[in-house]
Amino acid sequence: MPQTRNRAALPPQAGIGLRHPHLPAFLAAPQPAAWLEVHSENYLAPGGPRAAALERLRGDYPLSCHGVALSLGSARGLDRAHLARLRALYDRLEPALISEHLAWSVTPGGVFLADLLPLPYTQETFETLAANIDLAHDVLGRRLLIENPSAYARFREADWDEAEFLTELTRRTGCGLLLDVNNLYVSAANQGGDPKAPLERLPLAAVEEIHIAGHARVTVAGGELLIDDHGSAVAGPVWELLAAALARTGPKPVLVEWDTDIPALPVLLAQAERAERYLREASDEAG
Repeated sequence: MPQTRNRAALPPQAGIGLRHPHLPAFLAAPQPAAWLEVHSENYLAPGGPRAAALERLRGDYPLSCHGVALSLGSARGLDRAHLARLRALYDRLEPALISEHLAWSVTPGGVFLADLLPLPYTQETFETLAANIDLAHDVLGRRLLIENPSAYARFREADWDEAEFLTELTRRTGCGLLLDVNNLYVSAANQGGDPKAPLERLPLAAVEEIHIAGHARVTVAGGELLIDDHGSAVAGPVWELLAAALARTGPKPVLVEWDTDIPALPVLLAQAERAERYLREASDEAG
């Protein structure tokens, strides 16, 4: 099983997703962020000012890379050229952790759909994912963390529920788990479940990073649907769910994601500081 080659391990503290509008502030002066995460695909080109800025910042902040386009659920297999570009990026940046989504985004004809589409938890899906994760591990030379998705409907066909599926996937492939707490809440709200219930059965020993984010509420066919849009502050119930997760996992690196309607940097840093308070409480309880 490939081991992540850490340049600087992520501390069990709160980090933020580094987005382009905030780059000047980080380059101008140190910021109170324990670590940074970037979307891998935004930095695949080896040159240019954006890549140069990240090369500079990675010397001051531990770094994680979050991929959004590998399409691990694609039955056609993984794009070898994209894997090679990711490998080159990770060799340059030496991130502490790398992660991908439990989703598909490429059609059998090779058309990229620019979305993270859901997968049924069937044996066929499992074998596809396991093979693709094994290949990614081999080519990237690093351990992947797999993020639990947000759900908006149920598939008629399923051989496992999500917790069972992720438990077996981490056991079979050796991948880690990126626990997205906002996704847990969104999925439970949309499907009528208890968001804390999966914490009883998910493979929490495999969790190496936690995400929190805001979500939107929309009306669909006369009912309310929650959308994982990362476009607002973290909601109160998601903070409560984060506390419940940390009580079980102990302190872990927690990332605040904010990708649309991006606020001023102090607003984002305030969200990270709030996450730090939850991490301190979890550390006190663990101690």
